Amino acid sequence: MASAVAGPEIERLIQLLARLPGLGPRSARRAALHLIKKREALMTPLTSALQVAIDKIQVCKICGNIDTQNPCTVCTDLRRDPAIIVVVADVADLWALERAHATNGFYHVLGATLSPLDGVGPQDLTIDALVARAHDPRVTEIILALNATVDGQTTAHYITDLLQEAGVKVTRLAHGVPVGGELDYLDEGTLSAAMRQRTLF
Repeated sequence: MASAVAGPEIERLIQLLARLPGLGPRSARRAALHLIKKREALMTPLTSALQVAIDKIQVCKICGNIDTQNPCTVCTDLRRDPAIIVVVADVADLWALERAHATNGFYHVLGATLSPLDGVGPQDLTIDALVARAHDPRVTEIILALNATVDGQTTAHYITDLLQEAGVKVTRLAHGVPVGGELDYLDEGTLSAAMRQRTLF
């Protein structure tokens, strides 16, 4: 039986870090050691930032983004196009689209995608709020920016059916060959989707 090499406080820190996505037990151990070595320069400011996050971060009452103000920075940006609502499954997807400067519209975060196997049904998502927003006369297009997975596409079809009465154009992200992608390295599903959705050159 292996003996403990650190006190329970350090082991607790490692266990908590290991719960973060992308960090396994070894990575968590390395991160914990780095934090401990840089206590003054890194751990103290991180502790303070985490406490501020706990105290001030809220979920936006309009779109579901997270921010320190409510409504969020995106929803209060007057330069955005009120005609477009981009629907995403998670806040991480919203942030990814913002990093890419992919749209100047507003967003709607569902909170997840429909997944019967995981027990996620329509009542667990913010679909009713999306339908209500789609009936705003300023909105002309709903862009479904959902993952190209079975759950993502099931969610997209479900939402499309509900939006038929709203009188808005419903579009989705293009699927197919990524920029810089080589055909030989792509899976069959991506290739067939790219072939079906080919466009004029």
